[in-house]
Amino acid sequence: MKLSSINLYGESVYGYVDDGSIRVPKPGFLALYPDLKSVLAAEAYAELAGTAVAENVPVSDAIFEPLIPNTGRILCVGINFLAHMKEMEREPPDYPWLFVRFADSQVGHGQPMLRPPESEKFDFEGELAVVIGRVAHRVKAADALDYVAGYSCFNDGSMRDYQRHTTQFTAGKNFYQSGSFGPWLVTSDEIPDPKVLNLETRLNSEVMQQAPISDLKFDIPALIEYCSTFCRLQPGDVISTGTPGGVGFARTPPVWLQPGDTVEVEIDGVGVLRNPIVDYKQE
Repeated sequence: MKLSSINLYGESVYGYVDDGSIRVPKPGFLALYPDLKSVLAAEAYAELAGTAVAENVPVSDAIFEPLIPNTGRILCVGINFLAHMKEMEREPPDYPWLFVRFADSQVGHGQPMLRPPESEKFDFEGELAVVIGRVAHRVKAADALDYVAGYSCFNDGSMRDYQRHTTQFTAGKNFYQSGSFGPWLVTSDEIPDPKVLNLETRLNSEVMQQAPISDLKFDIPALIEYCSTFCRLQPGDVISTGTPGGVGFARTPPVWLQPGDTVEVEIDGVGVLRNPIVDYKQE
């Protein structure tokens, strides 16, 4: 099952994807489950699929929002692909390198990622995002996938100069609407083993990153075990698992995102997350 958050007539709604359309439930269902996060918490997938539909929005016409617009946590893993460690000249760490993103630092599929005026070192990072479906606290790796609602594509857009102002990455990872998340969640029953997935990032149709998810230093069960040890993960929380080698920062010369560029993150079995790049305009 594929689930997506969209904007319809100026309102934030959601639906399931079927036959090229996003099927938005009627107001009564939306009153019971006001957002996608509440559907995940109730595990109301069958109920959503069986409810009456208010709107059928063609995927090509949909205004996508970030997959979980009101997520409580976005935990991102830095330098987790082995090839990326090599290009960043890092030794494999003993523990996951974690930083956080805030919900308003991302946009949905098809929406512009904003390059801020403070930095021209805007980089792409295609990633696989894991969306938590059940409260997870002190979960063991062997049981971790039972707590996953599903998977999506993520672009951890980064201002590399701000990222390196200190040893903490937060400043470079949280510029307003500099990342993206979507276009939908593919439920975990359709992806029983995420290690078999492959990720590809393209810049203006040119392949920049390509790697199997099996190249992760810390795999998804290990990440859930580690993160659920220090925090109580909630339905709708997100763990973005890291980016492969091939980022713009590590190229010679570096490749920075420019207005007019288009970035695509494709994960087979999940989908394609596509975003244009534009300059931020002061509101």
